[in-house]
Amino acid sequence: MIFRSRAPLRISFCGGGTDVSPYPEEKGGVVLSTTIDKYSYATLVPQSETIIQVKSLDFDVVAKYDTDHQLVYDGELDLVKAVLNTISGANDSGFDLFLHSDAPPGSGLGSSSTMTVTIVGLMRQWLQKPWTNYDIAQLAYHIEREVLGIKGGKQDQYAATFGGFNFIEFYKDYTVVNPLRISPIILNELEYHLLLCYTGKTRLSARIIETQVQGYVEKQATSVAALDELKQITLDMKNALLQGRLDDFGTLLHDAWENKKQLAKQITNQSIDLLYETARKNGALGGKILGAGGGGYLLVYCPFDQKHMIAEKLENLGGQIVKFGFDQNGLQTWEINDAQCRF
Repeated sequence: MIFRSRAPLRISFCGGGTDVSPYPEEKGGVVLSTTIDKYSYATLVPQSETIIQVKSLDFDVVAKYDTDHQLVYDGELDLVKAVLNTISGANDSGFDLFLHSDAPPGSGLGSSSTMTVTIVGLMRQWLQKPWTNYDIAQLAYHIEREVLGIKGGKQDQYAATFGGFNFIEFYKDYTVVNPLRISPIILNELEYHLLLCYTGKTRLSARIIETQVQGYVEKQATSVAALDELKQITLDMKNALLQGRLDDFGTLLHDAWENKKQLAKQITNQSIDLLYETARKNGALGGKILGAGGGGYLLVYCPFDQKHMIAEKLENLGGQIVKFGFDQNGLQTWEINDAQCRF
């Protein structure tokens, strides 16, 4: 048998930062997000030899590991190693593992966490584990944040696992994913108004997140106020979306971006500011850099009759417009036999 999995990347509209400890433990965090039709993929082919071979298209790496030894974290495919070291039975027998993603790490679309979810889901399918979506998301969070010590929040793992539009609440001891029942007409209209632009640069989110956390832990007034305001804006955006007030939604995107920039100076830079200011001068109601900031993808809400002009202006500045659609499915896993794979 051949085992496969895929999980969607996500767009976070608002609330990012309130899902990063210790804010959710102390005040409760909230995030409004959706998944899109860009994915991380994984394929597992069991082998009779006691060797694990991993092929990563994104990093252009082929690595082989002995199943008899605990895998050592050395900067090469550590996410894969952490999954195999953590999940019981994952490295008891040999297999080939093939990985690739539609977006590079550091893009702001949650690609690293999505890949972790994809691999954990693949292990569930292969090993027949009785895990719920909450189990998978929490395990992916544990592997990234606690086993490997990668700085970040919780939203990416839950978004990739559950899929669709969600209002996610984060507390000290639990997380609640609230799926939003949004009219298909509103979803089509929102998609029609949104523009996704790749800035051409990825970034290391850990440093930005460290600065953000430090500001909150030290109770710096600007950081605390910005996080509190982002939490309120997330609630307002959710209500605007459910009620179909999309222009209000676009304006709130701008308010969220202004507050997000207060969390760390690395969140924006000259080139990002130029792209965003150009979009605003040409009619965009709002927008934001996705993820921790510093690079990756810029999301912009445009009037429908000015979207093409804004896209042209951003491309003239070196941005790359990326077509996308919303995905409602979340993590998917399946298996096929060798004969099916040939057709």
